[in-house]
Amino acid sequence: MTIIVSVKINDGVVMAADSAGSMGSGQVYAHANKIANLCHGMPLGAMSTGTGGIGNESVETLLKDLRRRFSGLDPAHADWKLDPETYTVAQAAERLRAFLFEEKSEACPDPTNLQLRLCGYSAGRPLAEVWEVNIAGPTCSPPRQIMDESSFGVLWDGQYEALNRLILGAGFNIGEALVRHGVPAASVGDLQAGLAKDLYATLAVPAMPIQDAIDLARFLVETTIGFIRFAVFLPKSVGGAVQIAVITKHEGFQWVQRKEAYPSSLNKGS
Repeated sequence: MTIIVSVKINDGVVMAADSAGSMGSGQVYAHANKIANLCHGMPLGAMSTGTGGIGNESVETLLKDLRRRFSGLDPAHADWKLDPETYTVAQAAERLRAFLFEEKSEACPDPTNLQLRLCGYSAGRPLAEVWEVNIAGPTCSPPRQIMDESSFGVLWDGQYEALNRLILGAGFNIGEALVRHGVPAASVGDLQAGLAKDLYATLAVPAMPIQDAIDLARFLVETTIGFIRFAVFLPKSVGGAVQIAVITKHEGFQWVQRKEAYPSSLNKGS
């Protein structure tokens, strides 16, 4: 499990995640990298939640392999290179699915449960989009656009509980609690929807500056990490350093906060 957060505003998209990586064996590691630049020089990025790899390959390495194809550095897949003048985020999402699901997951004997969120700008477009690819064992639906250019706000995935309570006003068990307090089971769904609408806490507006969106994304990931640390009823599957990247129209993909496995001070000129 993990926590990934995206904050989409007029000026771009902020992507933030923790660094806890859950393996199929149940082991949780503290130094997973869940955010990736999908094509050098282009405003495209992806982040993941779910299992930390497919077979013997980590999601981090797989996304770097895909980046080589998108950047035109893989001669065996030259037709995957994204044309900076014509590419679309939808096209990148379709190829992300083809690579991770059709090429990798379907060939792996172990089931894969992995969700990818793709953020960025199509060529020549003024505003960003957000897409989702969800691999659920043997199935993977076509990529789904979860935010078009005209949509703005905060989205989160992975370990929902903390941010559901903070932003929606109630946790996962609200339905069971309502029934225990006398609400007819048949009415719970509508009541939950109404409560979420009435209690929703708006934390982002389209015109907010990009630095404030960065601060908000960091706050939401750190809040989830702290909540999971102290919540005795939840597994400790969120934690580690916070990673943050920003995608804007003119600057493209930029790292804001990142923990390097190989310190740059030791690798100058390498």
